Amino acid sequence: MQEIKPIQVAQFGLGPIGLESLKLAATKSWLEVIGGVDLAADKVGRDLADLTGEPALRGRRVFETLAALLAVGKPDVVLHTSVSKFAAAALQLEPIIRLGISVVSSCEELVCPAFRDAALAARLDALCQQHGARVFGTGVNPGFVMDVLPVVLSGVSRTVHRISVQRVVNASTRRGPLQRKIGSGWSPAEFERRFSEGEAGHAGLKDSIALIAHGLGWSLDGITETGRAMVAERDIRTDHVEVRQGQCCGLHQLGIGTRAGESVITLEIKMYLDAPNPHDAIQLEGEPPLRVLIEGGVAGDQATVAALVNAIPRVLKARPGLLLATDIALPCFV
Repeated sequence: MQEIKPIQVAQFGLGPIGLESLKLAATKSWLEVIGGVDLAADKVGRDLADLTGEPALRGRRVFETLAALLAVGKPDVVLHTSVSKFAAAALQLEPIIRLGISVVSSCEELVCPAFRDAALAARLDALCQQHGARVFGTGVNPGFVMDVLPVVLSGVSRTVHRISVQRVVNASTRRGPLQRKIGSGWSPAEFERRFSEGEAGHAGLKDSIALIAHGLGWSLDGITETGRAMVAERDIRTDHVEVRQGQCCGLHQLGIGTRAGESVITLEIKMYLDAPNPHDAIQLEGEPPLRVLIEGGVAGDQATVAALVNAIPRVLKARPGLLLATDIALPCFV
């Protein structure tokens, strides 16, 4: 019997999520990590085993550019974990696509890229088809809890009139960059100013609404989003930040999609330090009505990494193109 060659994978972006992705990839017998790409001067040239603490990655190095990595080998797929904006991701992905290399990305705006820029999405899709590459955006949120999971639940519905999701996240358990991104330690006014300018908050809430609408075939009138600061009632200290009483310790974000003048999709997320009773809750109003509660919530950082790695085989089996969750097989453990 012929031995099946492992899928060759490279990591683009070596922040906390990128490093955890490498550690998980190293445990999979069907994957072989060939290296990483990152611009950070303190990482370029280093051994991935030293960066991750994973001995199985000994001998794999960090390269400053994709071109330098290609001197070692050409991956079948790149795990991309560097940016949140679609436009910024497109600039990084185009050279990869032109090489015929597929990509699984944690970029929040890639879960439904046409919502952000239909022309750019169409151009990248055509480029993928031309070069035989696949690009897929996924994660825990967006990418699963507040969008893909509600759409899957609707598969047992005779009718669906409205979808609502609430997510409460204890941000004290999350990585440092996220704790800072949600405004920890800022004044409430500073958070709300930065949120209004698109410089703070949870990325991808509007994109989740767009993905739900796409999955259900709903044409929406519009999508709106609001965000306000959660204010610390006492001093809070984590491994990454210190917050004084009265300062911002996180966010309360609300996204609404309307159809025929009525609110049909409501997504609400509270992500703040020391949040009690973390959970994910989904309600489908229709026939039959559905109420789903995930006690403790889906662990964000761990689940995002798993979503990226588990998606690889499904993405490589899909048609070339800029793919959505509706274009590939259902999420599953591999």
